[in-house]
Amino acid sequence: MTSQRTRTTLSLKLIAQAALALALLPAAHAGEVAVAVAANFTAPMQKLGAMFEKQTGNKVVISSGATGKFYAQIVNGAPYDVLLAADDTTPEKLEKEGKAVKGTRYTYAIGQLVLWSPRDNYVDSEGKVLNTQFDHIAIANPKLAPYGAAAMEALDRLKLTETIKPRVVTGENIGQTYQFVATGNAPLGFVALSQVMVDGKVSKGSYWIVPESMHEPIRQDAVLLNKGEANDTAKELLKYLRSDEARAVIKTYGYGF
Repeated sequence: MTSQRTRTTLSLKLIAQAALALALLPAAHAGEVAVAVAANFTAPMQKLGAMFEKQTGNKVVISSGATGKFYAQIVNGAPYDVLLAADDTTPEKLEKEGKAVKGTRYTYAIGQLVLWSPRDNYVDSEGKVLNTQFDHIAIANPKLAPYGAAAMEALDRLKLTETIKPRVVTGENIGQTYQFVATGNAPLGFVALSQVMVDGKVSKGSYWIVPESMHEPIRQDAVLLNKGEANDTAKELLKYLRSDEARAVIKTYGYGF
């Protein structure tokens, strides 16, 4: 009887150990992808990354910042697998320079520019606030940030560039520009609609969505970098970002396609 109990106990232990090993197996073989993400796409990518991880068991490591800085880092050997840029020129340039895999570049989103203030009823629905007196307006560096370039195009169309230029507070990228406005250092600013939108609605404050006819389309391209060429998880992520599920999420942040 004792021998039988011993064998039963050993069998139960072996079953438990096997179950634990199986539970740990996906984690042990899980892939990982390092993604350089444009600052304006940080929130959507965090959500999409979590969804991708849940579905696949793989890990998504997100670094967000200015596309121009990412370009310099990638050229100097930064270990990113995928770039989600704020423009379409940087991925194309990396492709031409042999730093990205040809044939993998595509437009994952088209950005929307918005004039925004955290104050209610401050920015009107037609942007006429731009003709009033205010201390500062935040705009991303137009030489580095596509959203900044689009903002300056819009001001040119409105013939307000010279009037407003002395009051411009320049953000290094669209992330810093948003912070200038959100913290009150500037009462209003041109930011990405994705930065102020949650579940398809602007979460707070007042805003004017700048008509797309007032600036060049803000095409944001993704590309597989050379380091990611042998990374199946990187390829899987890029494929996932083109899925209907992912696009539905991207759309809720105000992006087009």
